[in-house]
Amino acid sequence: MPIEQIIVLAVVQGITEFLPISSSGHLILIPFLTGWPDQGQFTDVMSHLGTLLAVLIYFWRDVWHLILGTLNLFRGKITDQGRLALYILAGTIPAVLFGYTLKKLNVPDLERNITVVAWNTVFYGVLMLVADMYGKQVKTINDVTLKSALVIGCAQALALIPGTSRSGVTMTAARFLNFTRPDAARFSFLLGIPATAAAIVLTLGDAVKSGCHITSDELLVAAFTFVAGILAIAFLMNLLRRISFLPFVLYRMALGGFLLVLVYGYGAHLSPAPEGNCGPGQAASVQAAPVPQ
Repeated sequence: MPIEQIIVLAVVQGITEFLPISSSGHLILIPFLTGWPDQGQFTDVMSHLGTLLAVLIYFWRDVWHLILGTLNLFRGKITDQGRLALYILAGTIPAVLFGYTLKKLNVPDLERNITVVAWNTVFYGVLMLVADMYGKQVKTINDVTLKSALVIGCAQALALIPGTSRSGVTMTAARFLNFTRPDAARFSFLLGIPATAAAIVLTLGDAVKSGCHITSDELLVAAFTFVAGILAIAFLMNLLRRISFLPFVLYRMALGGFLLVLVYGYGAHLSPAPEGNCGPGQAASVQAAPVPQ
């Protein structure tokens, strides 16, 4: 890939993965708007590796406490951190089950369906607006229960359908449950760690078995995405302490409207990436595990 494509992919993934505007919705548009060859699902997953590392580094204190809490559980000691770790694992189950079902039914091509992206961008933008208008800001991450974790986890599973936005739909669910905006974002990012990590491990494992290899281009995508992701998280966490989700809702409406005009006004379409595309120049057969977008 040319360096400009690598940079654009990384910046787009790093920013849109954490802002509630759908990373997949933007990633599939890059080939459409630029004329570049589709980067492939494997490259997309490598970009998710960059955002995963960004979450682990930015929230390292939370991650460390969750690890300590988990270790205490094995010792028979239940702490607040251990309880939160269990809730995060429980909240991950819906996405794992739904992702497994999609893969077995061979429907991940939805990830490159511009019509699905367009309608989901609009629909979940409206839902976000309603949640933010009527949800109270009274709960923090310390108020997470098994029930609320499962509700937000089910919302995360919906993000396997592109255009939904993993961060957007989970924060929307949390706002419906009366969590504050910053804590809705914080729990959303922590909840995404196991599902994203599992999808990356499965995809890389399939790639190795199929003879694919990670290229220097894909490593650069992951590295640049990591940097963009760290900056995006810091920006969002600071912003949500001061404003509502309205700017993101308006952006989603504009983006969704633009996509719908392309689809229904000009007959635009985006062909799915070839199944088993490891990345540009690699033709081995590997199917990426669905990643919440």
